[in-house]
Amino acid sequence: MKLSILDYQRGYLTGLPPLRDVIARHGIHAKKSLGQNFLLDLNLTYKIARAGGPLEGQVVMEIGAGPGGLTRALLAEGADHVIAVERDRRCLAALEELAVHARGRLTLVAADALTLDEYGLSPRPSRVVANLPYNISTPLLFKWLERLDLFQALTLMFQKEVAQRIIAQPGGKSYSRLSVMVQWLCIATHLFDLPARAFTPAPRVASTVLFLQPRAMPLAPAEKNKLEIVVAAAFGQRRKMLRSSLKQITDRPAFLLQAANLDPTLRAEALSVAQFCALAQALQ
Repeated sequence: MKLSILDYQRGYLTGLPPLRDVIARHGIHAKKSLGQNFLLDLNLTYKIARAGGPLEGQVVMEIGAGPGGLTRALLAEGADHVIAVERDRRCLAALEELAVHARGRLTLVAADALTLDEYGLSPRPSRVVANLPYNISTPLLFKWLERLDLFQALTLMFQKEVAQRIIAQPGGKSYSRLSVMVQWLCIATHLFDLPARAFTPAPRVASTVLFLQPRAMPLAPAEKNKLEIVVAAAFGQRRKMLRSSLKQITDRPAFLLQAANLDPTLRAEALSVAQFCALAQALQ
């Protein structure tokens, strides 16, 4: 029987030692300071790798590759090339072993993802698939919102609470600045949840995998810095009515709200993304 390219790729990766053996040999233990919680279940890593669609022919960037559990799955699922970003030297040593088996399809980048300049890593737009370190997931996402032209799509794992804020709709307690800014630029979809027990060591919270598809155009017209200003002001005092919370950015909040055709007694959590954009347009 003739093997497909994907079967061949999976075949030479099956010769790798078990991930737990690699972790023990390199003395890798999860560091809280790095936000590390390792996912070792192959069924789950393959599920995440496949969640955003077929990987054949794709360049994939992985942030916080750790000892390489998800990295193995990305390679086995047919990614044309994987760029694994990791700052932990212990994990980099383990990943170097994987790079030998990957035969040129794995590039290791020793860097802090928050300060990494992604431009130049790939000659074409890449996909991001990552089990994000919990302690940098939100600032990292805001950073990527500034450079979405680099990415075809993002399959990302967050703390469940953070994921709920990203996909929250107006009217709920989870609806926030994060919800507005992400949904303005991306279509955010909930894929599945993972219990804390799936990780080593088990965190105190469950996790959620989201799929973010960058929009061809923002959801509604707005200048980004003006949108950020009105959203930050509104949610900075979310219990107050807009006529009060917007006083920190204008001495004429009533005029601003009238220009945006908004009820001044509304609170931030009641506004849709499009209505926030209308406020930003009025401020401009």
